[in-house]
Amino acid sequence: MRSIKTPVSIKNRIALFNLVTTALLILVVFTIIYRIVSFSVNEDINKELQAEINLHTSYVENQDEFVGLVDKEEWDESEHKEIVINPVFLQAFDAQGNSVEKSPNLKGENLKFYKNKNSKFYKDTQVTGLSIRQVQAPLFFKGKLKGYVIIAMSIEQPHKVLDNLLFVLLLAYPIVLLVLFFITRIVAGQTMKPALDIIATTKSITDNNFNERVKLPKKRDELYVLSLAINGLLDKIESAIVREKQFTSDASHELRTPLAVIKGTLEVLVRKPRTTEEYNEKINYCVGEVNRLNHMVDQLLLMARFEDQKLAAKLQTVVLDEVLLQALERYSPKIEVRNLTVDFDFTEHFEVVSDAGMTGLIIENILSNAIKYSHDGGNIAIELFNDNKNVICRITDKGIGIAANDLGKIYGQFYRSEALEHASVKGTGLGLSIVKRLCDILNIGLNIESNKNEGTSVTLSFEKN
Repeated sequence: MRSIKTPVSIKNRIALFNLVTTALLILVVFTIIYRIVSFSVNEDINKELQAEINLHTSYVENQDEFVGLVDKEEWDESEHKEIVINPVFLQAFDAQGNSVEKSPNLKGENLKFYKNKNSKFYKDTQVTGLSIRQVQAPLFFKGKLKGYVIIAMSIEQPHKVLDNLLFVLLLAYPIVLLVLFFITRIVAGQTMKPALDIIATTKSITDNNFNERVKLPKKRDELYVLSLAINGLLDKIESAIVREKQFTSDASHELRTPLAVIKGTLEVLVRKPRTTEEYNEKINYCVGEVNRLNHMVDQLLLMARFEDQKLAAKLQTVVLDEVLLQALERYSPKIEVRNLTVDFDFTEHFEVVSDAGMTGLIIENILSNAIKYSHDGGNIAIELFNDNKNVICRITDKGIGIAANDLGKIYGQFYRSEALEHASVKGTGLGLSIVKRLCDILNIGLNIESNKNEGTSVTLSFEKN
């Protein structure tokens, strides 16, 4: 069986990553500390040895007549007699390397002499069971080599200090890292608490309580920004769910009504024989309802297609007056049937930056509404003009208008102002929803002004090319 690995929590990962980084840093710091102390200790020993060498070389060089390599009074100093407390070992050799004199604390031992070494040099060795550092230097009298002197000092105590320091550092290293790991883990846990709150909140959100939001942390850090972003996303999702539920409810209601009418009409037809005229009337009525259903489905599909259309919008140069003329030509049969007059005067071309297909849909929906809600024999005015950096398109009718209380609702899906009062005017209530959606996608300014029984004016503001 394959073993399932338990994932390491972010808290532990942060503590582990911090531990590795800190471990390397502490290792470097401890190494530097040890090196500095070791260098300092050895440098002090070297300075003391150098001072002794300088003393003996100057003694030989400054004699009026050569009397010996070592001052006889040198042996009276306690450092040359003791071997326990700060001993200093001294031994003199003649030019041939034969031992001439040595300090009493050497007893039967000799310092190691290195032949053919006519310059000063240091060496770590042992004598009488002690670790020592010795320096060997030549002695000259009036430029002539008279012999050699070796000065040695115990390095037992300094090495013990260094060994103790190394032991302390090696012992402290894992303890410091272990303590640091748990401290970092605790700190990381506190730091991650807002993230855990976010997880708990998002897990508790369902379709029934989508109004819950992530509690914002007190500190305005990255988690605060993340919480804001998640809350914003939840707002959008909740809004989309509400719109979807409303849309589904409205769509099912709007589709059910014409279907019920068609069903009822057909049931009436089959109850008893009818005249040809009655059959034609009812069938034509049903055809009209089917056409209305068809138009509604087309518009529903159009709404769904443009739900995420920002990326699909193809901005280009669009000649707005040509789009208007094409829309007027398409609706010319309806304009003639209603005996409407359309006033427009395009003396120049008006180029804007937009999507040609979407712009056509916007114009057609607005013009369709103007025709649909105008009185027979009424007038529709179309204006195109420049306004600073924008091109303004205004379509005005003298139709039934919209009540002031309904102006704020006209962009809602399936909403039709005073539909019962104007039952003869067929519609789906989706036209202005589509117009609003497309204007938002294309950054087209949209403004609708209307007065009941006086007419409606729709103003579009396009960016110039």
